[in-house]
Amino acid sequence: MKEEKEMIILAIETSCDETSAAVVKNGKEILSNAISSQIELHAKFGGVVPEVASRKHVEKMNPIIDEALNAAGITFADLDGVAVTHGPGLIGALLVGVAEAKAIAFALDIPLIGVHHIEGHISANYIEHDLKPPFLCMVVSGGHTHLVEVKDYGSYRIIGRTRDDAVGEAYDKVARSIGLGYPGGPKMDLLAKTGNGKAINFPRTYLEQGSYDFSFSGIKSAVLNYLNQMKMKNEAINAADVAASFQEAVIEVITNKTMMAAKNLGMNKIALAGGVASNSRLREEMQRKAKENGYDLYYPSPIYCTDNAAMIGVAAYHDYKNGIHHDMSLNASSNIQFG
Repeated sequence: MKEEKEMIILAIETSCDETSAAVVKNGKEILSNAISSQIELHAKFGGVVPEVASRKHVEKMNPIIDEALNAAGITFADLDGVAVTHGPGLIGALLVGVAEAKAIAFALDIPLIGVHHIEGHISANYIEHDLKPPFLCMVVSGGHTHLVEVKDYGSYRIIGRTRDDAVGEAYDKVARSIGLGYPGGPKMDLLAKTGNGKAINFPRTYLEQGSYDFSFSGIKSAVLNYLNQMKMKNEAINAADVAASFQEAVIEVITNKTMMAAKNLGMNKIALAGGVASNSRLREEMQRKAKENGYDLYYPSPIYCTDNAAMIGVAAYHDYKNGIHHDMSLNASSNIQFG
């Protein structure tokens, strides 16, 4: 093992439909971040097909690692460790990355670090910002909606989570219902810019008083009911207004609950993470409310909001410093606990 100041980690991410490999130095410097997206492949199915995703990961895994190493200007011999997302995610997809990482760690006799996907998203904020724990992080993606108290590197407490659909999942389902197709989130964000967010009064679900949890199944159903009613009355549907009104409702709840949690916990630093963290309206409203309350807001560049290996390498560096590494019994898990 080289000195800590020169630790170079190869990171692998295959939790869903992006095959990604990155080389991260010292947990901060991204020497490369290669990503192969499967969006076009799955678009014709209207969503990710797990078996198709797994097969594509097998096909792309070695080429994407070669691309990452070449872009970083290093070889396998320069690596001090290998990191991999081992859950949660699509089990078949995860297994491809985990098997690859274990093979590399075994062949090179270097540490193997399994990383939780949510920890990776949170750690993406360390790449471009001088952000240090403690802080509050709102994790919003297709599979997760978590409000997390980041106590220290590798130390987390989930204070709120969705009780049903993740916000990104709700975005995708509403997008499909108004004919936008897959992936729904970015298309909804773009369409909503041309709509009136006050046109339709969709419900805001806050649950019990003081709760930090979320629920998006109600607004998803409300959108579908609205669309059905409009069709039954043979009235024209303004898709842009539907997208904007839906977005205003969910973002209002997310931002208000985040501000409430920050106030109650005495936090003055808030971070966004996950795929939905690249939503322009969410960033705008979170920035506005953070400024009103005197909080500092952080969020990654869009490339680090998506599923990418760079964030996994950053998380792995801090995990390794905390004494966390794994042996060859490391396995993939579609639903592992976090925090």
